[in-house]
Amino acid sequence: MTPAVNIARKAGIKHVIHEYSHDTAHESYGLEAAEKMGVAPERVFKTLVVALESKELIVGVVPVSAMLNMKQIAKAAGAKKAAMAAAADVQRSSGYVLGGVSPLGQKKSLRTFIDESATRFTTIFVSAGKRGLEIELAPSDLAALTRGHFSGIADDEH
Repeated sequence: MTPAVNIARKAGIKHVIHEYSHDTAHESYGLEAAEKMGVAPERVFKTLVVALESKELIVGVVPVSAMLNMKQIAKAAGAKKAAMAAAADVQRSSGYVLGGVSPLGQKKSLRTFIDESATRFTTIFVSAGKRGLEIELAPSDLAALTRGHFSGIADDEH
């Protein structure tokens, strides 16, 4: 299994692993996951790695139906500016490939911010560490395992 799944198992938290056949032609990994699992996109969260002006990398976890608000995540992290981290930095830091980056079990433990909308659900879905593999868990367990903070960091795409 992946480091993300191993972390959840080792912690003894209640979780469910969902596997689906990943289509390389699909435009959005997250929306594909929601569609293939038959789950509302608001419950499926994508993991985005962001670089602050200090060059510190942090993690934003937002619904696949929304966009990460750079100003809000910078503010939550106590910084002035944030931008998407370079793909090579994301893969090096997390140990995961793009489209399969999990907030759990990353090689380097980064400060993590989870959009507060997650707290509206009993369980949410995040990548379990590879494309086509999701882990369903309680938002509070995700926050505990990542030492994450809930914050308003997403903008609706609609």
